[in-house]
Amino acid sequence: MRDDLSKKRAFLLCGHAQSGKTSVTEAILFKCGAVTRLGKIDDGTTTGDYEDDEKERKSSVNLSVLNAQAQGNYLQFIDVPGYLDFIGELVSASRAVDFAVMVIDATGGVEVGTEKAWDIIRRENLPCLFVINKLDKENTNFDKILEDIRNSLSKKAIPFGILESGKSVNTLKNKTNPYYGQIIETVAESNDALLEKYLEKGSIDEKELLPALKSAVVNSQLYPVVAATATEGKGIDALIEIILDVLPSVADANPRKGKKGGQDFVIEAKAGSGLVAQVFKTVIDPFVGQLNIFRVFSGKLISSGDVVNVTKGEKEKLSQLYILQGKQQSPIDGLCAGDIGAVAKLRNTTTQDILCDNAQTVELPPLEFPLPAYSASVKPKTRHDEEKISSALARLTSEDSTFKVSRDAQTKEMLISGMGELHLHVIIERMKKKYQVDVELGTPKVAYKETVTHSVRVQGKHKKQSGGRGQYGDCTIELEPLPRGGNFEFVDKVVGGAIPRNFIPSVEKGIRKSMDEGILAGYPVVDVRVNLVDGSYHDVDSSDIAFQIAGSMAFKKALEQAGSVLLEPVMDVDIVVPPEFMGQITGDINGRRGRVMGMDSKGKNEVVKAKIPLSEMFKYASDLRSVTGGRGSYSMTFSHYDIVPARMAQMVVAESKKNKEQEAKAEV
Repeated sequence: MRDDLSKKRAFLLCGHAQSGKTSVTEAILFKCGAVTRLGKIDDGTTTGDYEDDEKERKSSVNLSVLNAQAQGNYLQFIDVPGYLDFIGELVSASRAVDFAVMVIDATGGVEVGTEKAWDIIRRENLPCLFVINKLDKENTNFDKILEDIRNSLSKKAIPFGILESGKSVNTLKNKTNPYYGQIIETVAESNDALLEKYLEKGSIDEKELLPALKSAVVNSQLYPVVAATATEGKGIDALIEIILDVLPSVADANPRKGKKGGQDFVIEAKAGSGLVAQVFKTVIDPFVGQLNIFRVFSGKLISSGDVVNVTKGEKEKLSQLYILQGKQQSPIDGLCAGDIGAVAKLRNTTTQDILCDNAQTVELPPLEFPLPAYSASVKPKTRHDEEKISSALARLTSEDSTFKVSRDAQTKEMLISGMGELHLHVIIERMKKKYQVDVELGTPKVAYKETVTHSVRVQGKHKKQSGGRGQYGDCTIELEPLPRGGNFEFVDKVVGGAIPRNFIPSVEKGIRKSMDEGILAGYPVVDVRVNLVDGSYHDVDSSDIAFQIAGSMAFKKALEQAGSVLLEPVMDVDIVVPPEFMGQITGDINGRRGRVMGMDSKGKNEVVKAKIPLSEMFKYASDLRSVTGGRGSYSMTFSHYDIVPARMAQMVVAESKKNKEQEAKAEV
């Protein structure tokens, strides 16, 4: 076990897609001697991107846990994808580390992926170091990108490592460098006592500088910036030095806060404290099965030891513990505070679960995964696929907290939901390659419903005589609309024994069966009240089934006379965009038959609150991304059902009839 927490670092590498995160990761591994050759994305030889689809796309899809030794220190780092469709990987990794390394492409500057990552980093209160990468490209300018960082993210971004004549220079070790003065000034401003000394003497004593510098970085009062060209290894030496000199070790990092026994609780990063570890990622390994990846915040674990999953309230027996190097799993006897490790074959442990060495009630703030923004219907292509699809989807959802599977009770469709089209495409490809399940994707059906607009009174009479005992049932009902969400009410108003008491439930049963299919397009009928007011019976021929049929006949006749209309689900939609897109967004909402209900502010962004029909939202994730250049996001929840406009209703009814005709032909 590595008990010296001051010699451990745990960090993630994030940024916009194609900014060079994986290249920086590979360069760190190579410089530290963790690998014997520099992995290259184009060759498919990187340690971090090891899945086949990552090699094909030449971009990360999953987070990858890696490690290296540097100057007697143990580095653990997580390379996360930059595409927004896989932002859940960054959310997971942010819980397992003590600081972030944000990689910025010198040809693009601060981009939407940078901003999204920055929001998550700040939410998790992680110190951050910026790497301005790809400075070998034409027309790149370090100072220009530095200014972009200061304008878009933080004014406290200060260069610590620069490139001079293609060589890496650590500013901290070169007092004549102009950026050295900026570092001193920023550090002084972070500490009142130091600021007073600095104003008096014009300098800071070197003995006081480094502790104050580390404090400023860990408290996010200063953000180091390093220049690099990772594919050539330039700037990587300075990056590693600065990580070791000023970024927090496990011992110096901001402590995790949670609750213990319902009381506020600060987790001490000590190997000798009680065990607190949290699973932040689950993967399905083809050889060992389910593999839970976790961060140890305090205490120790040993292979084959016992732990308590306090989230589920169940004991777990640990099998072999591992440390990870991409896909490589290296067995290890034990892990302690600050370590990132993995364990296979836990029975009931999933992502976000907390492991302790006793049944103490420890809670940590939940990881805030974004809600899925894009859905599709899915159906197996063959009977063979149908038999395996549920198992495959269950495994995929256990690996990805932003991927959801559901079944629509009305349309009977299986739905999959994720962060975008790319996300679902990757999921489907993995299902095919890893689990040999082939499926078809489609646009989800809308769960329309039907209702009535005015009250009517009708009779339903079923009389049949064909020799022997006949069938007789007669009922009169009043059908009236209810407010939205009223569902269904059945009221017995029969007097004088016009219908025997034992047949009244039969009438209701017949009506409820008929409610499953309305007369317009066969959708369920809702928001109606049926008053059973009169009827008649025959001593011999009346029966339960006869009154069921009579009730059904009356209800269908009432629907024809009561002004039946279609209802559609309407969603509450919150759209978060930069202010410059407000005009386009509100115009687009109107074009989707939506209504703007209000506006609010959220940091630098504006929030538009709207109500929009679900049928207009299936492609909204892609459309919003296109309009805002990826800077917009949205979430939606069900609000209510509302009447479909007549022209739209005609189209829905026509489509429903067409589908039924096709289904009938297919059956023949």
